[in-house]
Amino acid sequence: MNDYLVRGMSMDGFVKVVAIRSTEMVRRGAQIQGTTPNATAAFGRALTAASMMGNMQKVEDGSMTLQIKGGGPIGSITCVSDAVGNVRGYVAEPNVPLVEKFPGKLDVGATVGTDGTLTVIRDLQMKEPYIGSVELVSGEIGDDVTAYFVQSEQTPTACALGVLVDTDCSVKVAGGYLVQLLPGAPDEVIDKLEAGIQRAGAVTAMLEAGLTPEDILGQVCGDLGVVFMETTEVSYKCYCSRERVEAALISLGHKELAEIAEEGREFPVECQFCDTVYRFTPENIRELIKNS
Repeated sequence: MNDYLVRGMSMDGFVKVVAIRSTEMVRRGAQIQGTTPNATAAFGRALTAASMMGNMQKVEDGSMTLQIKGGGPIGSITCVSDAVGNVRGYVAEPNVPLVEKFPGKLDVGATVGTDGTLTVIRDLQMKEPYIGSVELVSGEIGDDVTAYFVQSEQTPTACALGVLVDTDCSVKVAGGYLVQLLPGAPDEVIDKLEAGIQRAGAVTAMLEAGLTPEDILGQVCGDLGVVFMETTEVSYKCYCSRERVEAALISLGHKELAEIAEEGREFPVECQFCDTVYRFTPENIRELIKNS
């Protein structure tokens, strides 16, 4: 089954909602980065959040970068989403030791750490990107995304994320939801939404039980009801190309390129977001020097 996200509103128009099945994109990201279970869970949550947040962009060619630096053993996590919700990302340290809250429950907070920040960079195709940053609350990522929207964008938000890593270290299910109150929401709506979130429980349990993103939002919104407005397929997608790598090499300058060519060996360049390797011979490097 392909990954997809759904967007909608509560029937009274006071709550904006989005939910996602991100299993395949998390599997692909974990495969590329070679993550151990704790890193898979943390990276997968970040990819899931980035996809939903990127899809919320109102600029067709915009992008959104989510950076998490918490001082934990994973180091930093960087995820980039296009305006559709297709994502790519990388982690500084994929080989994180196994840390559990209790048997069978990975401790994502300990993996990420809490001594740091969550930063969102929105490229809205304007002169300067919008940058917002908040201190980490728990390192669990869902709580931290919630804090970002409340503090940086003044939008009351609830974000829940889940990645279930199987006993063979593969990704069994992944997904999440994000709900936001719109201005003027009465206390009755807030109370019903809080009760729905409590009743729905953990995202991974719902996904493992076979619930779809639509089902999850139905559980969360409860009596408020949901009107679904858009369904979008999303995936792990990298936009690297040989032309972009060539441009990056040219930016090194003639002197450094000449030194690379003089070594007389093939020069491989691996994309940090995917497993593509671009290979350059000394002749290729000299051609870049000539053309630049």
